[in-house]
Amino acid sequence: MSRSIKSILYPLITGVLLVILWFVSIRVFSVPNYLLPTPESVLQALKTGYIDGQYWPHFLFTLQSTVYGYLIGCGLALVVGTILAESETFEQFIYPYIIALQSTPKVAIAPLLLVWFGFGMASKVVMVALMSFFPMFINTVVGIRQADPAMLDLMKAFGASRAHVFFHVKLPAASGHIFAGLQISVVLSLIGAVVSEFISSSKGLGYLIQSASVNMDVATMFACLFSLVFIGLTGTNLIRYLHRKLVFWDKSTSATVQAE
Repeated sequence: MSRSIKSILYPLITGVLLVILWFVSIRVFSVPNYLLPTPESVLQALKTGYIDGQYWPHFLFTLQSTVYGYLIGCGLALVVGTILAESETFEQFIYPYIIALQSTPKVAIAPLLLVWFGFGMASKVVMVALMSFFPMFINTVVGIRQADPAMLDLMKAFGASRAHVFFHVKLPAASGHIFAGLQISVVLSLIGAVVSEFISSSKGLGYLIQSASVNMDVATMFACLFSLVFIGLTGTNLIRYLHRKLVFWDKSTSATVQAE
């Protein structure tokens, strides 16, 4: 059996066993539906939501705010992290304020974002950007500063320009750290989107979960949770795929490919 088939088959077997355990536990312990729904009721909620089309506006709203905020936050983190890694003066001016912003609980900032950016998608995008910024920023700085000193000295000996050294030595050396930051930011961006929808929104999967909790509709809550899991897994696997294809010289990437 090939590794690619195993990478699909083994998690699928685990998922089937978990569903069976879920089904049996409800029957054996007589768990009421308002505490833990049956797999059938969750499937029915997914059918009603996506086949009948009730969930699609909410799913797309969360997906759009997540993707837009993720791209803005990670892009800004890459630029700021690169400048800070290359300039000690810039670091002394900016780094304390970045740490202060990261130390501030984002839930405390969310009401302020609503005042500044309104109740629409803009406030959700800003929240997602704030959540996804720091992992990408810190991985960029660490990755660039861990470039091989011997290679840097060699480039200086040959009179290479600063831009040439950055694009041909530092950036390739930092690519593994950068993609690690991208993977972490996928999860945090989803958290930011859902938290901002919890606080105030009329659309989104977070809004659906909050509305369902008022009615004790646990099946709908589970259906929305599975939808968020789908977005997170898809985004993470996409970043991993790009990592393998673009950073083909990274030993850790090669090890991942062999393991799969």
